[in-house]
Amino acid sequence: MPRGVAIPGLRQQLFAAVERLIAQDGLSRLTGRAVTREAGVATGLLYAHFANFDDFLTGYAIDRAFHISGAVADLPERAGSGTVAGNLHQAVLTTPLGTLTALTRLTAFRPELAANVEATLGSGISGLQGIERAIAGYLAAEQRLGRVPAGADTEALALAVVGVLHHVALTGQTDSTTDNRIQRAIDALTDGCPAAALS
Repeated sequence: MPRGVAIPGLRQQLFAAVERLIAQDGLSRLTGRAVTREAGVATGLLYAHFANFDDFLTGYAIDRAFHISGAVADLPERAGSGTVAGNLHQAVLTTPLGTLTALTRLTAFRPELAANVEATLGSGISGLQGIERAIAGYLAAEQRLGRVPAGADTEALALAVVGVLHHVALTGQTDSTTDNRIQRAIDALTDGCPAAALS
């Protein structure tokens, strides 16, 4: 590309490259040069937008955590409609599993990124925490409507759902059977919910 020509969506192009690299090679070879090579742009372009590679990774984590939290933010508003299991399944798969996998692995490898995300977006937002909070709020709302048993520990159920996602993310199981496995786990966790079998 000629020098001085702006590349539309460069940040997102670089962020997508990070996700592909983590899926292909893990974290051991994750460098600025590897990211720009994967994105098909000059190495200097990354540093034209970010102070250093750590700043780039923080930018990636903030961007993805913001989108993940935003995608599930309206989950509590779905209380009383559809099924409990169906609403949970739809919400947890709003974010592509590749993104969840990359962000989860990256923040496990670089825990300071989670603190950087929370410093920018607020407490309880980084990675899967935003999903857990939305699920807990949703299940509590369903409990008030009688669609989740009164004695159910909604916070523990939310943690269990996120635990399923965490396992999938850390083991890299994102093949064609993964969606079905997540659905089965959610069905099992919500088996005692009266609305779980309703359409």
